[in-house]
Amino acid sequence: MGLAYAARVGAPPKSNCPRVARNYGMTASTEEPVQRTAAGWRWLLYVALAIVGALLTFVGARAQQKATDDATFRKLIDSYCAAWSTGTAEAPAKFYAKEDGLVFYDVAPFAYHSWKEYHDGVQKEFLEGASEIKLTAGKDLKVSRRGTIAWMTVPMHLMEKSKDGKTTEMDLRYTGIWEKRGASWVLVHEHLSTPAAGS
Repeated sequence: MGLAYAARVGAPPKSNCPRVARNYGMTASTEEPVQRTAAGWRWLLYVALAIVGALLTFVGARAQQKATDDATFRKLIDSYCAAWSTGTAEAPAKFYAKEDGLVFYDVAPFAYHSWKEYHDGVQKEFLEGASEIKLTAGKDLKVSRRGTIAWMTVPMHLMEKSKDGKTTEMDLRYTGIWEKRGASWVLVHEHLSTPAAGS
């Protein structure tokens, strides 16, 4: 009976709607590269943040070191000037390295080649004839440091009253090269000069 009915009615009409192929693997294969790409971007972001953090830490540390060095050498150069202002070469001796061969340029004479030579020369040529000396460092102090070596530039002003009553005022340009030995900084070279007349 069923066969006769089917013969009369005929085969069921074909649907005009296209069949959608079911491919369950397609979704998984599409999501996998997206996940890998997202993971890659996250990794790059972490690396970038780490680099930025390291740079900020480095810059902050350098700025803090610079501030510390500026304060250290300001105190050092002010103490140096106060020592020379005592009018003897004994007081500033602690600021100088003592080995032979170190060169120190003064206003006059041209150069000294050890602290002993410097000490004796300045004492004789300058300090013995002065009744009062006042050496001061200006505000424009510049300091650069690389490990245990530092160099500074600073303008200075010298006032000298001689024993015959004459007062001399002099502006100086100062450059000092310092080396850290143990806990102390000592001068291994310095250069004092005066601007040319009219400059």
